[in-house]
Amino acid sequence: MAGTAPWAVVFGGPSPEHEISILTGLQAERVLTAAGHDVVPIYWSPTGDWFRVPAGTEAKDYLEGAPRDSTPLEARVSGDPGLYRRKTFGAERLYLEAALLCLHGGVGEGGGAAAVFSLLGIPATGSTLFAGAVGMDKLAFGGLMSAAGIPSLPREAVSTLTEPAFEGPYIVKPRFGGSSIGIEIAEDVAAARALAASSVHLRTGAVVEPYRPELVDLNIAFRTFPSLEITQLEKPLRGPAGSALYSYAEKYLAGGAGADAGLTSAPREFPAEVPEAVHTRARELAERVADVTRLTGIVRVDLLLDEASSELYVNEVNTIPGALSLYLWAPQQPAATVLVDALTEARDRRVVFPQAGFGGGAALRAAGGIAGKLVGLDGPRA
Repeated sequence: MAGTAPWAVVFGGPSPEHEISILTGLQAERVLTAAGHDVVPIYWSPTGDWFRVPAGTEAKDYLEGAPRDSTPLEARVSGDPGLYRRKTFGAERLYLEAALLCLHGGVGEGGGAAAVFSLLGIPATGSTLFAGAVGMDKLAFGGLMSAAGIPSLPREAVSTLTEPAFEGPYIVKPRFGGSSIGIEIAEDVAAARALAASSVHLRTGAVVEPYRPELVDLNIAFRTFPSLEITQLEKPLRGPAGSALYSYAEKYLAGGAGADAGLTSAPREFPAEVPEAVHTRARELAERVADVTRLTGIVRVDLLLDEASSELYVNEVNTIPGALSLYLWAPQQPAATVLVDALTEARDRRVVFPQAGFGGGAALRAAGGIAGKLVGLDGPRA
């Protein structure tokens, strides 16, 4: 049943990928508006402020923060939760059918935004807090792939206490970062540790993997509503000289300026010119990742291919991928259909976890006096 309130498109957020999030949000707003939907664009600034921004803004309008004529919003998580427009006398609640989250990296992709919008009482696209957190944590995700028997490269934390079980050279990645920013190559453990200590992107945690320059990047996406559907396979193309890594600049800046920049117009083979068996295997791996992670919405799976052996490895997932992977869906589904289906899934298939209060007060009644439970907790007596 169609709702009467508008859809929201939420972009920005406190993340190193803030600018790319803006581009994705502006793309999504235009797609939905062109399809005849009522859309409220909402900008989340790097400092945590929320704004309802005018329709049809451009990327350049965000160079100095929220665009002119933006309306500040308040996010309330208690009482009558929701997003409110500030007014001279009181505040006016913003009624929304569901929110399309275009928040790459950081708290957006890592599950934090899912928690925020759950507290706000606004259905939002993407995965749950728990699934999103595993997707963002490269060490946890690698461990999950290993436990599920899904082929992936060895991945271990950079530590001063232990040595990696495999020798260098290494790729060093932010443990809690996105797929492009802060990634380095280190010849040995000492260099990896030095990078982990000095890089602003690696200080909160870093992982290492074997550096395999012969491996080729491949991407595939899936969506989970109205049923599991998987795109064709993409092979991103690196610069003419063949850079060592598929860089942030190649991924996001190759397409020029504007809301169509990066990804959509970045150089690539699509469908990838690889053996049919590789296409089949990629779809199988995407289906297995969807099954074991419980990720929902629109998800991109990044793969690595050994062209000599046709061996495929799952590298990582992007739970809110750049441009929402609309360019991968284009041959199969109109962009507006993909976005509206994601919003409908958020509204109609909300994941509900056990609520607070389980136990009916039995533990509280059995506890007795708290003072008695403190005996022995005050340390050794003189």
